[in-house]
Amino acid sequence: MPELRKDPVTGRWVIIATDRARRPSDFTRHTVVQKGGFCPFCPGNESKTPPEILAYRNGQSERDKPGWSVRVVPNKFPALGIEGNLDRRADGMYDRMNGIGAHEVIIETPNHRQTFADMPEKSIEDVLWAFRDRIIDLKRDRRFKYILIFKNHGEPAGATLEHPHCQLIALPIVPRQVLDELEGASRYYELKERCIFCDIVHQESSGEEPRLVAQNRGFVTVSPYAPRFPFETCILPVNHESSFENASSADVQNLAQMIKLVIGKMDAVLERPAYNMVLHTAPLSAQESTDYYHWHIELIPKLTKVAGFEWGTGFYINPTSPEEAARYLREAVVETPELASTR
Repeated sequence: MPELRKDPVTGRWVIIATDRARRPSDFTRHTVVQKGGFCPFCPGNESKTPPEILAYRNGQSERDKPGWSVRVVPNKFPALGIEGNLDRRADGMYDRMNGIGAHEVIIETPNHRQTFADMPEKSIEDVLWAFRDRIIDLKRDRRFKYILIFKNHGEPAGATLEHPHCQLIALPIVPRQVLDELEGASRYYELKERCIFCDIVHQESSGEEPRLVAQNRGFVTVSPYAPRFPFETCILPVNHESSFENASSADVQNLAQMIKLVIGKMDAVLERPAYNMVLHTAPLSAQESTDYYHWHIELIPKLTKVAGFEWGTGFYINPTSPEEAARYLREAVVETPELASTR
């Protein structure tokens, strides 16, 4: 059973998942499964994954068989376990609890070679609907306080399988980084009685727009004013909403278009980089955050490494200004006919 331990100085929780690696040799970096190798996520290999939790299927295809367009399965090597009680307890001066949570894999497409930049917008919409369906289902479990959905694309970003997929982890605590966002947004709201994310959307999509990457009817993509990493971008809904699972059909359609466009631009400018994509949404039980928090997606290409200075100080050295990064991305031409009207 994994366990959660709390750092008594910072208040940060850490997952100790001993079942995932035990010996020094377990930490050897393995290359992602390449084209032509065995892939457990490809159609016909459904028996090589745990039984599916959710699948969108074409016609009358059978469960755990080919015929799906999006498939969700438990992670075969979960960071947290779904069964049991939290059992919060003291360990002398320290705090610990059982590593209870959910760890799932969202297999985005049957096509091993597709990416969000290559997929039809409708296929990306289906992936987003799977995000929503899984959040709605898991939030019924009162043990869970937060659900994080993320994508590791490429080996430098942490992917161990090449087949397009995202991951979902439901946690019994709210992560420190999300708490920092909530606390900062709450302070801004108390001072100005406005959502800070709404103000960012308004400022970055009007006037000279030096950090605007793209916009459509429902979303804006910007380079943050103080980005940690070169070409880091943030996708924000234009209309205020704290929880992703409340997105409308129009929101999902516009978000799919935006994700395809922005990743296509990154591929064009940065030559198909590895990247991390993270969905930040409101905690499951924090109804009070609805006025001041605003869900969003962070996209971070893996172009630099975090080294000693960053770890030791919390400062990040970014060699590319957000204005310059936004200009490169904004001007990038994505050679996809259906996107021509959105450039």
